[in-house]
Amino acid sequence: MERREFVASLVAGGCAGMCVDLTLFPLDTIKTRLQSQQGFYKAGGFRGIYAGVPSAAVGSFPNAAAFFVTYDYTKSLLGAGGALAAPHAAPVTHMLAASLGEIVACLIRVPTEVVKQRTQATPSSTTYQTLLATLREEGVRGLYRGYRSTVLREIPFSLVQFPLWEYLKTLWSRRQGHTLYSWQAAVCGAFAGAVAAFVTTPLDVAKTRIMLAKAGSTAASGNIPLVLYDVWKNRGLTGLFAGSVPRITFISVGGFIFLGAYEKVRRTML
Repeated sequence: MERREFVASLVAGGCAGMCVDLTLFPLDTIKTRLQSQQGFYKAGGFRGIYAGVPSAAVGSFPNAAAFFVTYDYTKSLLGAGGALAAPHAAPVTHMLAASLGEIVACLIRVPTEVVKQRTQATPSSTTYQTLLATLREEGVRGLYRGYRSTVLREIPFSLVQFPLWEYLKTLWSRRQGHTLYSWQAAVCGAFAGAVAAFVTTPLDVAKTRIMLAKAGSTAASGNIPLVLYDVWKNRGLTGLFAGSVPRITFISVGGFIFLGAYEKVRRTML
């Protein structure tokens, strides 16, 4: 991977991440409150819809940049030679690259997500107060609560979204006989994102419950099957798919902006 490509992935990924996180933040707040254990209205309802936005603003650029740099670098590395360089092995390359990208990006995403979601579910607190309270009660480990559940949500999500996105782009570009325009890549991203978002909603519910749980509670231990069983027992299938409509809307519209902006910025820089 050349230096120019590295910088292009870094800047394009960061810009795309900021565009999505800040534009669609209210939808993310609604989703978090729908999934919280205390229920939508007790978690704030439609009040303070931008609670936690400073955390998202700080984390979105480095998080998305880390993902795309890892994703593009892994893709170029695996495609350089060997069994995975063959065209039929492209989906496997995309899956491996996306999974590794998520593991690296989550090192930045999880602390910002913990602070953001706790502020969203307690709109009377500011982002700074939530950060201090988390550090005081649980230390730095508290900021990484839910790291495993986030990775276990993001990897299946990426295993669906990125190979599907790359496949749809290849299919469409073959049909029209030339490389896709940025808006066409964005449409493919929106569709791929919507499918991946719906499939992984139960894992997102588990991640939200783990991050919002009180320190020392059963959910705070991060046992995903236990959390999912508890949701199923108390709220059934509806509980497992709580927040699926704002999540699908956020990710499909977000996928359009995110992957479209990424393609546009990257092509401009290269």
